Amino acid sequence: MHSRYQTPAGSWTHRTTFFWATTGATVGLSNLWTFPHIVGESGGGAFLLVYLACLLLLTLPLMLTEAAIGRGARHGAVLALGTLARASGAPHRWVWPGRLSVLAGFLVLSFYAVIGGICLAYVFYAAYGRLDGAGDAKLTLVLTSLVQDPAHYRSFMGWHAFFLGLVMVASMQGVVNGLERALRVVMPLFVLLLVGLLVYGIQYGNIDAAMNYLLAMRPEQLSFNGVRQGLTHAFYTLALGVGVLVVFGAYSAPTTPLKRSVLAVALFDTLIAIVAGLVIYAAVFSHQGNATQGFNLVFLALPEALSALPFGQFVTTVFFVTIVLAAWSSSIALLEPSVSWLQERLAAPRGWSVLLIGLAAWGVGLASLLSFNAWSDDTFLGGSIYRWMEMLTSTLLIPIVSVLLAFFAGWAVPDELANRLIGRGPVFVRQIWQWVIRLVLPAVILYIGVHYAIQSGGSLCSSSSPPFWCESHNEQLPSGTPEPPPPPDTMPAEPGAEPQVTPAETLQESVKGRSEEPVPDDLLYQSA
Repeated sequence: MHSRYQTPAGSWTHRTTFFWATTGATVGLSNLWTFPHIVGESGGGAFLLVYLACLLLLTLPLMLTEAAIGRGARHGAVLALGTLARASGAPHRWVWPGRLSVLAGFLVLSFYAVIGGICLAYVFYAAYGRLDGAGDAKLTLVLTSLVQDPAHYRSFMGWHAFFLGLVMVASMQGVVNGLERALRVVMPLFVLLLVGLLVYGIQYGNIDAAMNYLLAMRPEQLSFNGVRQGLTHAFYTLALGVGVLVVFGAYSAPTTPLKRSVLAVALFDTLIAIVAGLVIYAAVFSHQGNATQGFNLVFLALPEALSALPFGQFVTTVFFVTIVLAAWSSSIALLEPSVSWLQERLAAPRGWSVLLIGLAAWGVGLASLLSFNAWSDDTFLGGSIYRWMEMLTSTLLIPIVSVLLAFFAGWAVPDELANRLIGRGPVFVRQIWQWVIRLVLPAVILYIGVHYAIQSGGSLCSSSSPPFWCESHNEQLPSGTPEPPPPPDTMPAEPGAEPQVTPAETLQESVKGRSEEPVPDDLLYQSA
C-alpha cells in the first residue's frame, strides 16, 4: 500500500479523454434550460458575440491555469498546490485554495445529485406515460408532489439515492475503467441524442421561431445587465473553482494540448447550449408557449408541448434521458476531486474512497432535499438549509478559490515555472495569459461574487422570516423604490453548475402558471 501523500494520480489512456471528460464536467443543466433563455432575452446573436469574448478573454485563462497546475504536479488540487508552492519557494498555506476547492466541489455535488434525482424520476414518468397528454395543472401537481409534498419525501429520497448510486458505481471502477470509459461513451451518446432531438425539432417543431429567438442579431436588446449575465455564466459554466479541472489535468498526458483542448471545450459547451435551446424552444413555440426558463420550461412547458407532437411520449423520454446524461456526467466529475483527495491523503483504496465520499454527499444532500418538503418551515435568516449551502459555495467558496488560484499562478509561481506549466506557444499568448491572470480575472471574479452575494442576500427579504439586514435596508430605500431583485441566474460549478435552487416556499409560486414571467430565482439555474 502506498504511504500517505504518495498515492500516484491516475492517467487517461487517450489524449482526447481530457476533452470529453472536461466537456462532461462543463455541460450542466443550465446549458439546457437557462442559458438559451438568457441568449434569447439579451440580444440573440449579439449576446453570443459578447459571451464568446467573455469566454476567450476572461475564463479561458483560468481554465487553462487549473488544468496546467494539475498536469504539472500530477496530483489533485491540494497536493498539486503544495508541490508547486515548494518548487516556487512559496508558503505552504497556498494549499488552502486546494482544500477549499475540494470542499466546494463536494457541496455542489451534494445538492446537484438532488436535482439529478428529479431528472431521473422524470425519465420513468415519461416512459410510463405519466406526462403524456397532461395539462398545466397536472404537470404542476406531478412536480410539486415529487419535490414539495412532505408526504412523498421518501420517494424523493429514493430517486436521489438511485441517481447518486449510478454515479458511485461508475466511479468505483477506477480512472480508466470507470471515468474514462464512461465519459468517452456517455458524452458522444449525449451529443447524438441531442442532434437527433434537433432533427425532430426541425421536422415537427417551430424551428424558425426558435432560430429567430436564439440567433437573430438584436443589438438593441443588449444591455449592461446582459453583459453581466454573460460574464457570470462564462465563469460558472466551466467547472472553475471546484477542483475538477485540476484533477482532470493531472490525469492527462504530458502531450495533451491543453490550450487547444480548453478552447475546444469552451466552444463546444456553448454550441451544445445553443443546440439544446433550439431543441427545446422549437417544441415549445410550436405549442404557442412562452419563452420561459428553468423548471417551468423543462418540467412544465416542454412535456405539454411534446405531448401534442407526433411520437410525443417517446421523444419526451429521450429528452429526459439526455438531461440525466448531462447531470450524471457533471456529478461524476464533481465527485472526483474529493475521491482523489481522500486517496492521496490516506492512501485509501479507490472503492472505499468513493463509498465514503458518496455516502457523505448523500447525507449532506438529504438536508437540501428535506428543505423542500419536510423541513420547509425550518429556515435561518430567511433561507432554507439548501439556500445557505448554495450561497456558501457560489458567493464565497468558488469565487475565493478562483481568485486565490489566479494570484498563485500570476504572482507566487515564478514566470519560468508558469510558462513551463502552460506549455509552449507564442510569446504574446503567454503575456496576455499572465496579465489577465494577475489583474483582470481577480477583479472580474470579485465583482461577480460580490454582486451575487448582494442580490442573494436581498432575495431573502421576500421570505416569511426575513433576516435582520432587510429591515435596515428597506428603511434606507426612498419611497417608491422597488424591492431588490432576486439573485442573478448564476451557477456555482455549475457546473455549473453549477445549480441554484430556491427555498421550498417559493417552489409553488415558481411553477404555478407559465403565463407569468418566471422569477430568475427559479428552482434550479444550473449545472456545472
